[in-house]
Amino acid sequence: MVEGFYDVFAQTTEWPQIGTGSDRLVHRFERKLITEWRRLSLRTDGETVVVGCSGGADSTALLLALKVLADRKKLGHRLIAAHFDHALRKDSGKDAEFVRKLCEERDITFVLGNFPIAKRGNLEENARLARYEFLAKTAEKFDAYAVLTGHTINDQAETFLLNLIRGSGPSGLAAMPSARPLEGCQAQLVRPLLRIASREDTVEYCGNLGVDFRSDPMNEDLRFSRVKIRREVIPLLSELNPRIVETLARTAGFFSQDSSGGPSAEKLRSSDLVGLEEIERLTLIRNWLIANRGHARKLTAAHIKAVSDLAKSPKSGRIAELPGGGVVERSGGWLAYRTK
Repeated sequence: MVEGFYDVFAQTTEWPQIGTGSDRLVHRFERKLITEWRRLSLRTDGETVVVGCSGGADSTALLLALKVLADRKKLGHRLIAAHFDHALRKDSGKDAEFVRKLCEERDITFVLGNFPIAKRGNLEENARLARYEFLAKTAEKFDAYAVLTGHTINDQAETFLLNLIRGSGPSGLAAMPSARPLEGCQAQLVRPLLRIASREDTVEYCGNLGVDFRSDPMNEDLRFSRVKIRREVIPLLSELNPRIVETLARTAGFFSQDSSGGPSAEKLRSSDLVGLEEIERLTLIRNWLIANRGHARKLTAAHIKAVSDLAKSPKSGRIAELPGGGVVERSGGWLAYRTK
């Protein structure tokens, strides 16, 4: 099924805001969020969910909307707001204090992480890995059902362009899925705004609630590839197509369809794989691994070949280790994917 984005672009009229609490009519942003929550078949009651909140408009809007939905009994989960202080700016502590105060005012549990980030290599990637490691540890600590992030349509479009420029294949151009397993824990990583909200929507929603948000000066630093795409490339492309963000996000959805041909089941029958030509077998294994991992990061030809060799092995109990903690184990004529 296409991960499509068509429903995002329908013209809708903002519902008026009357009163507060249960007296207030449902805001369009909240209505779209609960609709997407159900479309993703997420549980609606009795769980703990961790919300990664940087203090920016996107994650703040997500946290606020979830709190409203919980207060209105549309969701019955315990909310944990998790903020990671990257300590890459002298005033980064102000972001943490903003999120902490936001949570105190709304009776939301707040968790702060701030372990060191490697400065060598790609700083953006190192920061991202540290942030997700913190989110996974937080999910494990609170036995969370899901970890939510505030990625929007804009993030999808930027990721698509980044991967296109880097020469990614179809799986890379599929960009980000709305949900995938989160490495390092048992929780799902869910991006509930990815199909339904733009950055403009999150800014508007925060303003509608009268809540400010933090702006990271590093989001203006053109030394970072994503910032350069956001500030220079996309505005240039928008001169040719005013709806370029939506178009790029929708195209990522098309590639998601093309690259999702591999089975998403946790098990594959070894005999079915052995009977295939090598290129077919390797392609099927690659798609299967991506479907179960939720992404192709750090997955190399060597990992795929190791799983292929596992399928041809006559012995049960053998495993092939994958980057990020995944494991494929041969048992009783089947290959099973699991996380450590």
